[in-house]
Amino acid sequence: MNLPRRKFLHLAAGAAALPAVSRVAKAQTYPTRPVRIIVGFSAGGSPDIFTRLMAQWLSERLGQQFIIENRTGAAGNLATEAGINAAPDGYTLFLATVANTINTTLYDRLNFNLVRDIAPVAGVVTGPNILVVNPSLPVNTVPEFITYAKANPGKINFASGGNGTSVHLSGELFNVMAGVRMVHVPYRGGAPASLPDLFRGQVHAMFDNLPNKIEYIRTGQLRALAVTSATRWPSLPDIPTVAEFLPGYEVTTWMGFSAPKRTPTEIIDKLNKEIDAGLINPKIKARLAELGGAPLLGSPADFGKFIADETEKWGKVIRAANITIQ
Repeated sequence: MNLPRRKFLHLAAGAAALPAVSRVAKAQTYPTRPVRIIVGFSAGGSPDIFTRLMAQWLSERLGQQFIIENRTGAAGNLATEAGINAAPDGYTLFLATVANTINTTLYDRLNFNLVRDIAPVAGVVTGPNILVVNPSLPVNTVPEFITYAKANPGKINFASGGNGTSVHLSGELFNVMAGVRMVHVPYRGGAPASLPDLFRGQVHAMFDNLPNKIEYIRTGQLRALAVTSATRWPSLPDIPTVAEFLPGYEVTTWMGFSAPKRTPTEIIDKLNKEIDAGLINPKIKARLAELGGAPLLGSPADFGKFIADETEKWGKVIRAANITIQ
């Protein structure tokens, strides 16, 4: 059957537009079922706390449950690999953190390329780590801590939630820049698992995410010596920075949501819009500040560039300081 040229072109144009219309329609109705968010850290730690805060917001805004799946191990690498290998349909997200950008250089054999294999969705929060010690340790300042550590080489333990985390690298960088030799003690259960030993003084110090420790600092269960950001943190203005005593020292932790590569752009843009709306919501913004964090706003492209820049930064630090994992 011969079709008139004009009708043929009209039908062809309509057929070509179908995929685009289908993608837009899916984005408009998304999500139609629960969405899982894979978190590479245990329940109760700051990555879990911030993820649950935003998951609740997304559930309320989008009418479907955003469910947290805690999958610990290998400093977040197992969770990241699971997220990258999930179906790129918007129903699996995973938490990207500073640990991922550290691991890119720290681990020789990863089954993925962070910058190449993820679709950045949105940043969520940024903030410093904080150096805390058991109150029984006879130090009140960073200089006193350095002096004590030098007088007791190999006898001061510092805890972390696992090899390759920013908590671990904060201590290793401190070792290098302060010329001390603290012993790293990783806890498989993440930062919360270290608390009993830290309270008992079996481990002496920790460079933990601020939200994990802010309440224990306020109640006097732990002594805060310094934050790891370049400048003092607004919620703890009386706590100095490590850089005030070791110029150039800086570690900032952050986290945000990513998706498997090839997740539809329309879905990513929708999620980004809703997450950013949450981050400027007065109640959520106040809760972030209460926990010691600040919103990490921006487009998916902004977050992607941020991840790439952080990967390059930590690669330089790790290679220059010759930091390895045992």
